[in-house]
Amino acid sequence: MNGKASVSKELHARHTKILEGLVKLPDNRECADCRTKAPRWASVNLGIFICMQCSGIHRSLGVHISKVRSTTLDTWLPDQISFMQSMGNVRSNKHWEAQLPPNFDRNGYGIEKFIRSKYVEKRWASEGGPQPASKAEIIFNSNASAGARSANPRNRRLSLEESILVNHMSHIRPPITKPHEVSSDLPQMISPQLRRPSASFDFDNPRVKNNDTVDLFGMLSIHDDKKNFSTTPPSWTTFD
Repeated sequence: MNGKASVSKELHARHTKILEGLVKLPDNRECADCRTKAPRWASVNLGIFICMQCSGIHRSLGVHISKVRSTTLDTWLPDQISFMQSMGNVRSNKHWEAQLPPNFDRNGYGIEKFIRSKYVEKRWASEGGPQPASKAEIIFNSNASAGARSANPRNRRLSLEESILVNHMSHIRPPITKPHEVSSDLPQMISPQLRRPSASFDFDNPRVKNNDTVDLFGMLSIHDDKKNFSTTPPSWTTFD
């Protein structure tokens, strides 16, 4: 049974969205071979995105070297999508262009010759094979591509670090505010302070003390004494 026939319309639409996000990543915005912007083709076994011109050269290499697919027209299998997520242009070129001299003029060298020397002759390849990305890196790239597709930041999927921060902030309780306490000095500030009468006062003017305060107690006591005081001697002091 053909594997492509088992891919449903829903799965095909999901794969198309994944590929659209992958080509928008910074690592895949240029052709892996000639550096042309916005590649729309891919080599599913090499894990790279390439332009239309380079895709024709890759087809001429044979399917044992490169299997070319369109990111918008062809049907993709789940394992092919997974491999493209784990590889990409930058990661693949770390292997195939490991020994490539800096500032190499690939256009002057001839792009077809460059591609054959790169993948068939393995002229600049490293000793080890390509190193696919881990599952954590694949999830991170998927979140990044989803964020690039979303124009509204509210619809953007949170990254792992943002999810941890939001979860941490949700468990922090707001501080409990206590009602303002009434100061113990407030009643004394409101009610007038009563002053005790001073022991010394002016006898000539008993109503006013030496600190210009009225002594009511002194006024009453002296007034009463004046009523009871008489200069006439009592009757028993007179002699007939």
